[in-house]
Amino acid sequence: MSKSLVFTFVGADKPGLVEKLSQTVAAHGGNWLESRMSELAGQFAGIVKVEVSKEQVPALRAALLGLSAHQLSVVVADSQGEESHVGLRHLRLRIVGNDRPGIVREVSHALASRRISVSEMDTSVSSAPMSGDLLFEAVAQIRVPQALDLEELNTQLDAIADALTVQIDLEESLR
Repeated sequence: MSKSLVFTFVGADKPGLVEKLSQTVAAHGGNWLESRMSELAGQFAGIVKVEVSKEQVPALRAALLGLSAHQLSVVVADSQGEESHVGLRHLRLRIVGNDRPGIVREVSHALASRRISVSEMDTSVSSAPMSGDLLFEAVAQIRVPQALDLEELNTQLDAIADALTVQIDLEESLR
């Protein structure tokens, strides 16, 4: 019988990090199922879901944690199983505007207070064309309860957009 584990990692970006992780998983008979990884500010970080036999879980957990000897911080968690998305709408949220503190905080508060879950979120700051000002952009996949009043949510997001001088768009997701 197999078990799913999820682990996160972060370490200085250098060649061979993913190879070291994948070799560790493979050495314990594990199967790499899903991952999201990225380099930010010289650090390479990710989240990985693997499947391994129940007998190998303790050894794999210890081996992953042992990668600290290679200047890699790892946290291992048991998978909580697949979450049911019945009764949820999948929407895409996009935010664009001049960068300023509080954008993520304000929008995430509005979502959490309505029991809306963020399943994915990517943010970036870049130079705006023409002005060169810092431009903040976020794209998030969110799961919204079917019964939620989307008009009320849009009204709240519009108020946040006006207060922060950003544009916030909400649309049906293809996921």
